[in-house]
Amino acid sequence: MLAFTAKMLLTPTETVEHPLVLVSDGKISGIGNRSALAAPNGVKTLDLADGLIAPGYVDLHIHGSAGFDVMDHNVDALPAIERLLARHGVTSYYPTTVTAPLDATLRALERLADAIESRGQVDKSASSRACPLGIHLEGPFISHVRKGVHPATDLRPPKVDTFDRLWQAARGHVGMMTIAPELEGAEEVIVEAARRGVCVSLGHSDADFESAGRGIVAGARHATHTFNAMRPLVHRGAGILGVVLTDSRLSADIIADGVHLDPAIVKLVANAKGPEQTVLITDATAATGMPDGRYRMGSFEFEVKDGKCMVNGTLAGSVLTMDKAVRNLARFAEWSLPQAVAAASRNPARVAGLTNKGALVAGADADFVVLNPAGEVLRTFIGGIECSA
Repeated sequence: MLAFTAKMLLTPTETVEHPLVLVSDGKISGIGNRSALAAPNGVKTLDLADGLIAPGYVDLHIHGSAGFDVMDHNVDALPAIERLLARHGVTSYYPTTVTAPLDATLRALERLADAIESRGQVDKSASSRACPLGIHLEGPFISHVRKGVHPATDLRPPKVDTFDRLWQAARGHVGMMTIAPELEGAEEVIVEAARRGVCVSLGHSDADFESAGRGIVAGARHATHTFNAMRPLVHRGAGILGVVLTDSRLSADIIADGVHLDPAIVKLVANAKGPEQTVLITDATAATGMPDGRYRMGSFEFEVKDGKCMVNGTLAGSVLTMDKAVRNLARFAEWSLPQAVAAASRNPARVAGLTNKGALVAGADADFVVLNPAGEVLRTFIGGIECSA
């Protein structure tokens, strides 16, 4: 057993002054104010001084970082990505594919499934890195009109048998899937994916209001990088954005980097979805944490200059880190730090159905970050073990 003390703790829905956190076998066994809870005799205590303990962040949409893409076959790719994630407070993540030739996608899914399953075993060398918990399929079932940088030649019409091939390659580790609900066959795929426990997310879509609503009825319950790669919102044709912003059955994620969305739009989405249904993602690429230059995503290259990832004038993901997203959300939406932290921890964990992540309560995994008052990450712990630099 280990004990941790600090100046303050966010659960993130409650604030605990002068907390004591007891950790046993990688899980929180007790938590409370030091005046009401004491560490058992002989337990090693780590004092985090003036730090603020908060739940570890969960990134549901990330393509890469540290010079590597999650679809890369290089054995060094995921460890490098996971070390950078942990430095920025992310303790769990969903490696996210981009549309590519089907055979290449299937091979990437097999590799990602290997990584997820290997982390389920005892591996001390990996214990201080962010942990992959599921796979996010972004494509191939997306709109040609709103494809962004996804290669048009590799897009596929939604079919249950194609989805099943992807599912089988991932050995059931598909946790999220982005799909355009207006496409023929989309509703059948949504029904089947939801039946298998996948969080179906509407995105890369030119859907009108009615077809987006049918996607929700079929089982969709989330929206991917709201406003980006979606039919624009107009006052006489609400379209998919009208549904995302007004339907309480959908949570919604945003890229709060100040590039993908104007700060006023971040505030608009945050006000519309509220502190319970707003989710932060990074959509980070291999260029995250790296200098300007050319990098790879899936089967294509993109260029990074002045913090923007571009392919022929179109944004291709971001160089955003989750700790920066939290600080940006607090500033753009005029939210408190606990509200912004929840959008990066509790809310994505809920969306993904991760019952032991995203909140600091007895029985939860001991994944937490130590922040300064400005929301900057000082230290990261996964299963109670500190992540190395």
